[in-house]
Amino acid sequence: MAGGWSRDGAEHEQMDATVNDALERARRALPTGESAEFCDECGNPIPEARRLAVPGIQHCVSCQTELEQEARAAELFNRRGSKDSQLR
Repeated sequence: MAGGWSRDGAEHEQMDATVNDALERARRALPTGESAEFCDECGNPIPEARRLAVPGIQHCVSCQTELEQEARAAELFNRRGSKDSQLR
């Protein structure tokens, strides 16, 4: 190892794998099927334009935003001790 870096590009492979895993999780999280007319969280109507723009949507914009913020906060918390974050 010269300068603390592996010569075989293992760091790049690990970063690529991390990115690919994140993309796969995001793809699996995308809604599919028929959109709901009412939000699963608050029960408010979901506008037709949103239902057409995002097939399979189950939440209004407000609830979706809140759910995504909570998921991001949990992801950041979980990553703090991960090996991926220690490589930076």
